Amino acid sequence: MEGNHLLDTRGSFTQKKNMLLHVQRHCKEKPYFCEVCGSRFTMRKSMLRHMQIHTGKKPHSCEVCGTSFTRKLYMLQHMRTHTGEKPYSCEVCGSSFTRKHYMLQHMRIHTGEKPYSCEVCGSSFTMKQYMLKHMRTHTGEKPYSCEVCGSSFTIKQNMLQHMRTHTGHIEEKSHSCGVCGASFRMKHHIMLHMRTHTGEKPHSCEVCGASFSMKHHITLHMRTHTGEKPHSCEVCGASFAMKHHMVRHMRTHTGEKPYSCEVCGSSFTINQNLIQHMRTHTGEKPHSCEICGSSFTMKHHMLQHLRTHTGEKPYSCEICNSSFTSKQNMLEHMRTHTGEKPYTCEVCGSSFAQRRSMVRHMRTHTGEKPYPCEICGASFIQKPHMLRHMRTHTGRSAIS
Repeated sequence: MEGNHLLDTRGSFTQKKNMLLHVQRHCKEKPYFCEVCGSRFTMRKSMLRHMQIHTGKKPHSCEVCGTSFTRKLYMLQHMRTHTGEKPYSCEVCGSSFTRKHYMLQHMRIHTGEKPYSCEVCGSSFTMKQYMLKHMRTHTGEKPYSCEVCGSSFTIKQNMLQHMRTHTGHIEEKSHSCGVCGASFRMKHHIMLHMRTHTGEKPHSCEVCGASFSMKHHITLHMRTHTGEKPHSCEVCGASFAMKHHMVRHMRTHTGEKPYSCEVCGSSFTINQNLIQHMRTHTGEKPHSCEICGSSFTMKHHMLQHLRTHTGEKPYSCEICNSSFTSKQNMLEHMRTHTGEKPYTCEVCGSSFAQRRSMVRHMRTHTGEKPYPCEICGASFIQKPHMLRHMRTHTGRSAIS
């Protein structure tokens, strides 16, 4: 009976050896094993291919850049980075990909599928690797270690960035700038650096005339004219003109926040956000208004403030043509037309068009009265109420 079961495979074969291999898949027989690690295989060629992991043999080489691979399939996939071929297309939005695997991952953006879930907090992810990275926030695992000082990191990229703090000191820098003392390993680099002092910008854009100190910078600048965005996100297909913008975007998928505040532990996706956050602790306000001297933690806040002096209102409502100094104020105004009230009170369910209105409303539940009278100590929910009360002490008319 057992023999009859093995032969009842519903398949036909031209050669007996192919039939025997097929039968092995049904009975899960794996007669070939690796002498190094003990892994077992149904076919001899699979075992030989596996052995290349141990021997380091990579018989398939790229004719363009010389990179070598263990399997011909991997080499052919790599060739697409040179040819630009992207044979797998998304049927929904048309984004194209070099591998079918990437296209299937991308499709989850449209379907909303997140098949990989964190067993600790329930967060779900589109890719297994993102879930594994996220798990380290719970386990504290830091598998990537610095060979110099032993510091460990949760993400390889962070470890490589850290390593540069050592290589910058260890590697000899024999070429020094006579102006500021900065040192460089190569003479070519110091010549480029000197342009920061001389102001020399020998590379000019043929389209708009903008000039640059380095050829690489004009290459990046030209993409603002051509619209070229050569760096694509493998998850959602979004494309970017510069690689570091794409790397930063990837953190929206992974949830990675590599920049942490040493004071309160808050973490951020980009270093600039951490620098701005630190000012809430230090009180630093480096951006000052040239007219009235008011200072601000962020430059764009100072620029918005300047409009109170210039009267500039660059953001206009498309419905009633009212104009505003900031985009946020214009968006809040638009809700008077749409009736949208996105901020909801968790206690009573009341909804509000503006966040500050909801915060103010919450005080009716909490009893908080953050505005005290400096004379008698009476406190109020809203600042205008406190100012109106103050007039009972000063004798000023409430109407004035």
